[in-house]
Amino acid sequence: MNLKIYKYPSVSAWQGLCQRPMQNSSAIRTSVDKIIYDVANNGDVALKKYAEKFDGVVLKNILVSKKEIDTAAKQMDPKLKRAILQAKNNIQKFHSSQKQPIVKVETSKGILCWREARAIEKIGLYIPGGSAPLFSTVLMLGIPAMIAKCKEVVLCTPPDKNGKINDAILYAASLCGITKIFKTGGAQAIAAMAYGTKSIPAVFKIFGPGNQFVTAAKQILQTKVAIDMPAGPSELLVIADQSAVPEYVAADLLAQAEHGPDSQVILVCTNLDIARKVAKAVEVQLSQLPRKDIAEGALQHARLIVLKNLNAAVSFSNLYAPEHLILACKVNTGLLKKIDAAGSVFIGNYSPESVGDYASGTNHTLPTNGYATAYSGVSLDSFYKKITFQQLSKDGLHHIAKTVSVMAEAEGLQAHSNAVKIRLS
Repeated sequence: MNLKIYKYPSVSAWQGLCQRPMQNSSAIRTSVDKIIYDVANNGDVALKKYAEKFDGVVLKNILVSKKEIDTAAKQMDPKLKRAILQAKNNIQKFHSSQKQPIVKVETSKGILCWREARAIEKIGLYIPGGSAPLFSTVLMLGIPAMIAKCKEVVLCTPPDKNGKINDAILYAASLCGITKIFKTGGAQAIAAMAYGTKSIPAVFKIFGPGNQFVTAAKQILQTKVAIDMPAGPSELLVIADQSAVPEYVAADLLAQAEHGPDSQVILVCTNLDIARKVAKAVEVQLSQLPRKDIAEGALQHARLIVLKNLNAAVSFSNLYAPEHLILACKVNTGLLKKIDAAGSVFIGNYSPESVGDYASGTNHTLPTNGYATAYSGVSLDSFYKKITFQQLSKDGLHHIAKTVSVMAEAEGLQAHSNAVKIRLS
């Protein structure tokens, strides 16, 4: 297929080049609203109905049994087990480093303030199944939940036509100490974790990627339950200069494109020759992919853009705010400091985005659809809520009393002023 190259577009044209693939969101929302209402009112009955309708399986039990979890571990390919364990170790090491000590600050004499983290007690994890069961996402979400010591972790994932859950998903869940695993997917799984059913406990916050129906359900239910972040289809932007290896860049673009036909990949380079070489390498590598048809669908929304220099490329990237950003170019501290909006950044020719997806240690649950302008990816902090504390001595209150009284009375809140004065009278 011929990838279109945009040569030196004007800054006024950038916004148009940043457009994501459009979806019929109103039709999706209507369908999801009906599913949420059904699950909220009919619980497990609705979940079993949707399992038959969408997954093609009649389920007796929604809960995965201990026997199924144990069997999955025994059936696993030893090479895959070792790979998962190495990934787990790296992810655990990186997320453990995010623990923060309690710092007590004396803001004025006799006034002590500090903040403490408390684990969110009930967490729900959504793990996509389907053509690409994302067992790696179990590690990305289950490990920080385990480090934070969340008391209850619920995992929902769709079964196959035999009513089975992918062995690697069950094995990864067991490594994270997750035992409450349920055979349900799609918007109905999100509704079940938000409202609770006879089988599935209601949770306080839901994490995990999913298709457009899962995303819509999370957004609709934000008034009922907290979510990790708004999300959309996966995306990648690569900035390349003469130092880039075209074959590496092409491989990175295709790695992201094979996620789904609604994914988007963008190349921004400082050299027309590089753009042409990448386009040619994409054609060669695409023909060899098992998921060629899916990747081709994503490449319909691809952009290959040539700009004058790296500063312009970074400015374009900040406007697009990609989920993943690869810097296949000469990088210095100054360039890195100019990056203001990206979910996760991969630096140099030997940092493919795939390593972040699986095993480098960073989290792959990241803001998409331009939300990187304001949202961070999932981290250990995502599984905590922070509570502030303050303690004043009598002298401390005395020193600040006049300030509080003056401010309270200026706002017309006399009782606030009185609460201070009565302690000093």
